[in-house]
Amino acid sequence: MTRRPALLAALALALALLGPAPAPAQAPPAPALSADQEQRADKLAHRLRCLVCQNQTLAESNAPLAHDMRNLIRGQLAEGRTDAQIMRFFEDRYGDFVRYDPPFKPITWLLWLGPFALLALGFAVLLRTLKRRAGARAPLTADERERAARFLDTGS
Repeated sequence: MTRRPALLAALALALALLGPAPAPAQAPPAPALSADQEQRADKLAHRLRCLVCQNQTLAESNAPLAHDMRNLIRGQLAEGRTDAQIMRFFEDRYGDFVRYDPPFKPITWLLWLGPFALLALGFAVLLRTLKRRAGARAPLTADERERAARFLDTGS
């Protein structure tokens, strides 16, 4: 029973010595932009993909990484970079995937043409199956016609 107060005192001392937890580091605030630059920043944020959400643009995402990427856009606009330079910066850093509309080049051909190729393949399989079914129907033999006629006449 005497161990409990000593244990609580030691725990309280340890917590007091540790001190408060450090505050998380905050990114510097985004620079103030003119109205034209704000429009350009919004347009760029709509053209770039959030790497966390992947199905949202930077403008739509609330992820911390998206917020940091929007601040990067604003910082580069404040430095006087063009839209093409900013897009190139993100492409160099994250690859073509970061663009919400990837460019049409050999490495992305499958991405652009894949759905059409699958559609054509599905259509070819459908046509082949329909042709097989149509060709598989052989005419009835005389015996089969006679059995069918008896079945229809008697109902059994």
